[in-house]
Amino acid sequence: MTEWMRETLHDDHAQALRVDAVLYDSATDHQRLRVFENARFGRVLTLDDVVQTTEGDNFIYHEMLTHVPIFAHGSVERVLIIGGGDGGMAREVLRHAGVRHVTMVEIDAGVVEFSRQYLPRLSNGAFDDPRLELVIADGAVFMRETDQTFDVIIVDSTDPIGPGEVLFTDHFYGHAKRALNPGGILVTQNGVPFMQPDELIGTMRAFSALFADWGCYLATVPTYAGGPMAFGWGTDGDARKVSLEILQARHAEAGFTADYYTPEVHLAAFALPGYVKRLMPG
Repeated sequence: MTEWMRETLHDDHAQALRVDAVLYDSATDHQRLRVFENARFGRVLTLDDVVQTTEGDNFIYHEMLTHVPIFAHGSVERVLIIGGGDGGMAREVLRHAGVRHVTMVEIDAGVVEFSRQYLPRLSNGAFDDPRLELVIADGAVFMRETDQTFDVIIVDSTDPIGPGEVLFTDHFYGHAKRALNPGGILVTQNGVPFMQPDELIGTMRAFSALFADWGCYLATVPTYAGGPMAFGWGTDGDARKVSLEILQARHAEAGFTADYYTPEVHLAAFALPGYVKRLMPG
């Protein structure tokens, strides 16, 4: 009999992925981790039966949370990643030669360990890059206590359920702002607005009080059901005003081609449909 993984993250909607082969299934101190093969998406990582990432479409999520703020900023040297234990976010950040140091704070060492073994294509050697510092700690505690500062902070959190819930609070965002260098940018994952509007509403309320320039941008990731995903954007600088010509020049200078990100997509991602605009605080 064919096995299907049924995800019920949303009360009134479910999606299913066929499980062609189970590669890993174990519970850690924090959550149940599972990796299985799917013919369309390759290896699929789930936490508590909620899809986190896949070999097939992870590039969309990871590219848009890294390249948008880094190319918009233009001179990023220090990056903080909260979460990101599969290594995909670090992989994309480290493609930028100008980035000198990346701190990645992951609460669960088990995520890193099994990702290196079962999902090596996601990190693609990032864990061995000398510019990466891996810290196993609670991201909220790290953010509150750190005296380091960063040009870009990326919050690669799970949904606000269980360990990830504290990363969606006003206090957390306030601590993150304090750790930004002048002109620094904070970006966050905020779920699928059509299905999870409260995630975006809460973050945008906090960002509107904290930052001179705040909002969100969108990208559609096939395995995150319900339409485009929202990424929060907060800065006191003017990086969002960067022109297409400057983005094209920075992209060309970077010397790599992404699979989703382009300068044109970068600018277009900030154009919001009406139902998302209505979630923005007045």
